[in-house]
Amino acid sequence: MIRPVITSYGIVSAIGVGKAETLESLRAYCSGIAPVQYLDTVHRDMLVGEVKLSFDELQRLVGVPSDAEVPQSRTALIGRLALREALQQAGLTTPDDYAQMALLSGTTVGGMDRTEIEASVSADGEIIHYNYDCGTSTLDIARGFGQFAFVDTISTACSSAANAIAMGIEMVRQGLFERVVAGGSEGLSRLHLNGFNTLMILDAEPCRPFDAHRNGINLGEGAAYLVIESESSALKRGARPLAVLSGYGNACDAYHQTASSPDGEGAVLAMQQALDDAGLQPSDIAYINCHGTGTPNNDVSELRALHRVFGDHLPPFSSTKGFTGHTTSASGSIEAAFCLLAIEHHFLPVNLNFRNPIDTDVPVVGDESWVMGDESCAMVREEAIHSLEGRGRGQSILLNAFAFGGNDTSLILAPYSPLHTPVQFDAMSSHPLSLAPKEVPPLLSKRKVYLLAKTELDPDIDPNFRDYLSPLESRRLDNLLKRTIACSLSTLRQCPEVVPDAIITATVWGSAISAISFFYDMMRQGEAFLKPTLFMQSTHNTMSSLIAIQTHNHGYNVTHSQLDDSLPHAFLDAWLQMQAGRIRSALVGIHDSIPAFDNRSYLLCTADALPPDCHPLAELVMNTSSRIIELKNIINATD
Repeated sequence: MIRPVITSYGIVSAIGVGKAETLESLRAYCSGIAPVQYLDTVHRDMLVGEVKLSFDELQRLVGVPSDAEVPQSRTALIGRLALREALQQAGLTTPDDYAQMALLSGTTVGGMDRTEIEASVSADGEIIHYNYDCGTSTLDIARGFGQFAFVDTISTACSSAANAIAMGIEMVRQGLFERVVAGGSEGLSRLHLNGFNTLMILDAEPCRPFDAHRNGINLGEGAAYLVIESESSALKRGARPLAVLSGYGNACDAYHQTASSPDGEGAVLAMQQALDDAGLQPSDIAYINCHGTGTPNNDVSELRALHRVFGDHLPPFSSTKGFTGHTTSASGSIEAAFCLLAIEHHFLPVNLNFRNPIDTDVPVVGDESWVMGDESCAMVREEAIHSLEGRGRGQSILLNAFAFGGNDTSLILAPYSPLHTPVQFDAMSSHPLSLAPKEVPPLLSKRKVYLLAKTELDPDIDPNFRDYLSPLESRRLDNLLKRTIACSLSTLRQCPEVVPDAIITATVWGSAISAISFFYDMMRQGEAFLKPTLFMQSTHNTMSSLIAIQTHNHGYNVTHSQLDDSLPHAFLDAWLQMQAGRIRSALVGIHDSIPAFDNRSYLLCTADALPPDCHPLAELVMNTSSRIIELKNIINATD
């Protein structure tokens, strides 16, 4: 089996530009959370984790001229900084290097800050310029380096970067690419800040995850990218692996658009999947980097999920959001970088501002003043550090990234150690033939995949929503979301014997109806009296989460947003999950409202899961040479 290893990474956040500054801040317990300095908002006293650079300073650091023909967003500039560090430290700096790599990036805000800067409002209040496109933001990041072989954007709100890393793991495991760079970037915007403010979950004080007196989140911004490659590729080119990415899991709470479920069902499934994928037991985990936002709902839900997975023997855990604020879509990769620093330098990142445990016997890694007052916690912490140094039983780190719509993702990282296999010598010389175990990529077409059902809605005619939604649900949702649910349920009803193991969505703009309406309200009415419903519906993964909620589906749940490649990438994701044996069926759809409604939904199934007497409409074919799904037969199957 191909082992994905991490050979370098780059990071930018409120506590530093680059690994060196970040490490210094983490070890000195130095938070980057402070009142707003750079964002143009009326909420000047609000506490946020901004990257400590102005827009002009970011442009100079990245090398973008101030009069650039294509203006850059803060998301793109921060992303370029982090990606540059990752690639340079990996020794991957030439166009030929990029031409053989995939770039997978997570974001939700995308270029929204540019929209806010450039938006002009006409006399009748119509917004002239609108640029809320995640895929273009990723292309802007890539443009600073060269032509990558494959570029994709994952947009699942706060688990976006973690899901990008998970897809990178699968691409390397299955031999699609020897090297992938994966992570995420998110810049603060007024829409972003005001949206969370309408939910009344922002804390006026520094956030206190897992503290009994916690009161909400501080928003942050930043970026981080990991270079993930096969072990044999790394050793062949003389790169030193820093860690192994041994497992991942993704599941859906299928509970609520924004709140975590009380029992943490999605979180439990994601963590257990990651453990199973890595072939580990809970006792093998030395430390957990929790999602831990500091909201009353999230922290209790996550803690319950941890107890369900680990019982009464929880390893030390912490949330690092007291350093950076909640960096939303980028949080999974930023916190993965913190875990890598912990592995390299043998320390545990602390849970800043923690003083009062939610319940007893909870091994939260507090800062020095708290640890000194609790001898038992200090001992557990010391044991965990010994484990990361290779002197304990469990050496792995579990990382959680949870998101709106219950999109829950867990990753497992471990200190690198080579697989122990005998070194074979050439009989004619004293030189080893191979210093690493041979890695044989699996056959990409080992499982046949078929199209079972398809629905395409007329862009000009709405279906009868009463056939799919209650009157209350119909009143609450915008038209794209209602059409998405109708299209998806129509496809599932054509083949009720198949319950999809995954819901994978493609979209360029997400629910732009809600996003633009919220933007209009903010531009016209100001930032004081906005309503939460439009913001709740504006995230790109709202459609996938609503389908999951409607169908009570806890399976794999991911949204791709890469312009014209969004749908092919969604199909590719389903294909990879099926070839890995993680799923046997998937509901794949594309849903947009710009420039016109586009609602198409496809039900896929592997050959071994076909219902009796089922007659597939088409076979899904993978072109391994160009690494794309052949869609022609699928799209035209029922035309």
